[in-house]
Amino acid sequence: MKTALLLSGGVDSSVALALLKEQGHDVTAFYLKIWLQDEFTSLGDCPWEEDIEYCEGVTKKLGIPFEVKTMQNEYWDAVVSYTIDEIKAGRTPNPDIFCNSLIKFGKFFDKIDDSYEKVATGHYAGVEEIDGRYLLKVTPDPVKDQTYFLSYLNQYQLSRALFPISSLKKSEVRSVAAKYDLPTQNKKDSQGICFLGQIKFKDFIKFHLGELPGEMIDIDTGLTMGKHSGYYFYTIGQRSGLGLSGGPWFVVQKDIQNNVIYISRENESIDRERDKFRVTNFNWFAGKPPESMEGLKVKVRHGPNFYNCTLEFDSEISAIVKIDKPDKGIAPGQFAVFYQDGYCLGGSLVFGI
Repeated sequence: MKTALLLSGGVDSSVALALLKEQGHDVTAFYLKIWLQDEFTSLGDCPWEEDIEYCEGVTKKLGIPFEVKTMQNEYWDAVVSYTIDEIKAGRTPNPDIFCNSLIKFGKFFDKIDDSYEKVATGHYAGVEEIDGRYLLKVTPDPVKDQTYFLSYLNQYQLSRALFPISSLKKSEVRSVAAKYDLPTQNKKDSQGICFLGQIKFKDFIKFHLGELPGEMIDIDTGLTMGKHSGYYFYTIGQRSGLGLSGGPWFVVQKDIQNNVIYISRENESIDRERDKFRVTNFNWFAGKPPESMEGLKVKVRHGPNFYNCTLEFDSEISAIVKIDKPDKGIAPGQFAVFYQDGYCLGGSLVFGI
């Protein structure tokens, strides 16, 4: 099978490549050049040069063809501009979801010819066809499982997607990398947003939106406790980086119109937690919502934690999600992704709390 493998320079995609070769695929590795040149001029050297060196080392070790595809313009239009707009509007974006649906399994298809039957990545996820529909299957590693980030793929994208490490835990991936003596076997996992690499998120925001000084007010007393450099630098539930003494302090509310950040020491106060929220913009892999609510779970962020939930539609395009335990960090712009019986059912956008 002719397969295109998206190689990032990390251990997961490197092992995925090794497994594809072992399985007899006619595979070519591709690195997507998506970094933002203007940011590097201002913020420092390009951190992806090291990633490309790792890619070249891995493909040379395995004897696999390797190409670099330039996709900066596509990335800006589909992902980066969305991220900036959401931040400016005071919402919590998740660019990695659109990185997958619009770029890796979207615009990248236009960069390769139709002879490639599958596009493979190092995601911790599985694909299974049931009754003519493709579903995402969760993986054995609950911490690394990445179905949350893949929740907006469509059926065509899922039909072409291949996830070679779907049955492995992270420790097993490291073992396979050692078995093949891959250059990435001891490389640390990447952190942060897909297109930023080692650039700090706050520096990225400052570069595009500048600073907008305002007040930090204790929501419980009404006292001004300090200054901030712009509401868009902060997220609901944030604890670190506030620069205040006498804490711990948490961000509990943002007044975007007046550029005020409200903080509190009582982050777990019941009136700040939410056990229900409204969602819209559904993407159901089965083409429709689940028929039964039994065993339905939801994630409101990437990670191992689920909430048991119910889903009550209040219109054709929106619904109320009720979760079994209050969450203190739910905010508009986040994505709520649904699960049942070991499968990811699809995603939705939080727009009201």
